[in-house]
Amino acid sequence: MASEHAGSKGKIMIVDDTVVNLELLQNLLQRRGYSIMAFPQGKLALKAALKSPPDMLLLDINMPEMDGFEVCSHFKSEPSLEKIPVLFISALEASRDKVRAFEAGGVDYVTKPFQIEELNARVDTHLKIVRMQRELERYNQELEDLVQEKVRDIEESHLSTILAMVKLTEYRDVGTGMHIERTRTLCRMLAAKLAEHPEYAGLLSPEYSETIYNAAPLHDIGKVGVPDAILLKPGRLTEDEWEVMKTHSEIGAETLREVRKKYVSNAFVNMGIDIALSHHEKWDGSGYPEGRSGKTIPLSARIMAVADVYDALRTRRPYKEPFSHEESIGILRKDSESHFDPLLIEVFEKIEEEIKELYERCGGKEEAFARM
Repeated sequence: MASEHAGSKGKIMIVDDTVVNLELLQNLLQRRGYSIMAFPQGKLALKAALKSPPDMLLLDINMPEMDGFEVCSHFKSEPSLEKIPVLFISALEASRDKVRAFEAGGVDYVTKPFQIEELNARVDTHLKIVRMQRELERYNQELEDLVQEKVRDIEESHLSTILAMVKLTEYRDVGTGMHIERTRTLCRMLAAKLAEHPEYAGLLSPEYSETIYNAAPLHDIGKVGVPDAILLKPGRLTEDEWEVMKTHSEIGAETLREVRKKYVSNAFVNMGIDIALSHHEKWDGSGYPEGRSGKTIPLSARIMAVADVYDALRTRRPYKEPFSHEESIGILRKDSESHFDPLLIEVFEKIEEEIKELYERCGGKEEAFARM
C-alpha cells in the first residue's frame, strides 16, 4: 500500500492495522502534497523503512504481532531510522499510554478521533523541525569538509574558515559582504583604541585587534539556518518570525563549536563562538539568547554589538533610509548602559571623527574598507 510522488513536501510512513484509518490518513496527507508509505503491519513498515527511510512515522498502538510501542523502539534502535520523528495516533487516552509512547521515543501523541486541522499542524511542525535539523547537519558537514580541505596549519584554518563562512552568508543576503567588511574594520578600530584605556592597558594586545578583525565576520553565520522568507523579508517581522530569526545566534555558535573540537585552543574560533552567540546580548540583560548582562558578556561580543548597530544605522535597509553619523552616535549614547557597554561608547566617541570620515570617504564600498 505504498504510494510515493516526486517533488512532494516530504515522505510520511503510516502504520495502522485498520484499513479505514489507513486510507483516511493516506488520502488526507496526499491531498496536502505529502508522499505516503502506508502499511497495516509494523514488521512490513520496518522492513520498508530500512530500504527507504521516511521523513516521519505516524503510528497506531493497538496492532497484532508488533504493537506501536515495539515498532517505535525498533525504529529508535536502528542508526538509519533513530532520528525519524514518530507521531503516535491512537484511541488510547490513558496518561500511562501517552507516557509509554514518549518513553519509546515518540515526539508527539494525537488521540483518535482527531481534528484534521490539529493533525495537519502537528505534522507540518515536526517536518519543519526535521528540515531545519538536516539543513544544519548539512551545513556543518560542508563546513567540516571545507576545513579539512583548506587547513594546513592554525593560521591557514583562520583564513579558510572565515572565507567559507562569509561566502555561505553572502549567498543568502547580497548586502552582507559590505556589512561584514565595515563591521570588522570598526571592531578592529574599537579594540585598538580600547587597548589604550587604563582599564585594559597591557591586557589587549595588537593580536587581539587582529583576531577580532578576522572573527567579526562570523557574527551572523547562523543566518544560513534562517528561512529566506524571514531573512529576506522587506518589512518588519512578526513576533513568531522574530523568534525564528533570533535562533541564528545559537545556530552560529553551535556550528563553530563543531570546528573547535579540532582546534580547542584556537583564539580565532573561540572568539568567533563568543561573537556569534552573544553579539545580541545587552548591557542591562535584556538581550538574547541567554540574557547575559554587564561584563558577563564577552568583550568581543560587546565590541561587535556597537559596530553592528552603528553600521545598521548608517546604511540603507528595505524598511529605512540611512541615518547620519550624528543621528547614529546620538542613538549609541542614548543606549549606553542599557544596550551597550558605556566604556565602549566612550571609546567610540574618541574616534568618532575618524569613523565618520571613513564612512564618508569609502561610501560603503566593500573593497575600500577591505584595504583599511
